[in-house]
Amino acid sequence: MPLDPQIAKALEALAKANIPPIESLDPPAARDQMAAMNAARGGEPTPVRQVENRTIPTPDGYDLPIRLYWPHAEGALGALVYFHGGGHVIGSLDTHDNVARNLCEGAGCVVVSVDYRMGPEHKFPKAVEDSWTALLWTADNAASLGIDPAKLAVGGDSAGGNLAGVVALMARDAGAPKLVLQSLVYPVGDYHLVGESYKTYATGYGILTDKAMAWFQGHYLNSLDDAKDWRASPLLAERFAGVAPAVITAAECDVLFDDGVRYREALEAAGVPVQYTCYPGMIHAFFGMAPDVDRAVEAQRDVAAALKKAFAG
Repeated sequence: MPLDPQIAKALEALAKANIPPIESLDPPAARDQMAAMNAARGGEPTPVRQVENRTIPTPDGYDLPIRLYWPHAEGALGALVYFHGGGHVIGSLDTHDNVARNLCEGAGCVVVSVDYRMGPEHKFPKAVEDSWTALLWTADNAASLGIDPAKLAVGGDSAGGNLAGVVALMARDAGAPKLVLQSLVYPVGDYHLVGESYKTYATGYGILTDKAMAWFQGHYLNSLDDAKDWRASPLLAERFAGVAPAVITAAECDVLFDDGVRYREALEAAGVPVQYTCYPGMIHAFFGMAPDVDRAVEAQRDVAAALKKAFAG
């Protein structure tokens, strides 16, 4: 299917701006570029009831930054622990502030956005460890945050979808916290970077190319041996039975398209309820393009609706 007209227009603008490929930059420059592209979108952020920046302690003594969002809703609320995308190398609380706000209000839930440590300064599995710490902290502090501890979900996009999937498996294995949903937006499922979509959508479909994924792989993993570890490649987990129900969001024109399909198939084969939606003509990172891209607005609303339904039991 051809690119959505709004996406085609965005790619034309991107080409005119002559944005350098991610793989041509060093990590600090790539982070700055992502921040600048996000800031250039402009627009008014969705108002929420309250936003608060905090740090939480990790087992190794690091102060992990998080950002908490409370909706205009009453009572004991559900909570979404959210992990931003960016290949485990770039991205921040700020680049995903609008997504967090929209899901907070859309689902009527608290959002705990996590600024996990990234490569190459902090390679695998540090991001996993920080993500797990954030989930445990949210569960342990639910009462003081106005959260119902029986209404916890995890979610993220791209690298964040990878972390959400991994943390959902860890929660199942640990027996707690009990999760009602995992939201995986075009997740990185296998860091071996395999699948036909890596060829079909290698270039010409936005900033995430096959070479960019290899760049992320090299900066996040200590070596290719790490790709064999299910905490880096959750699709390689031995079993999926008993993991939280999932809502999987896919972009049709995305190198990670096949990862999303494989994730859906693995969960369904294990008897895990899955809501899978592929948005036609969309590219990687479209989820964060609301309100400029209509399908992005639709996708965020769909995820918010799935969260609201899961929290309602």
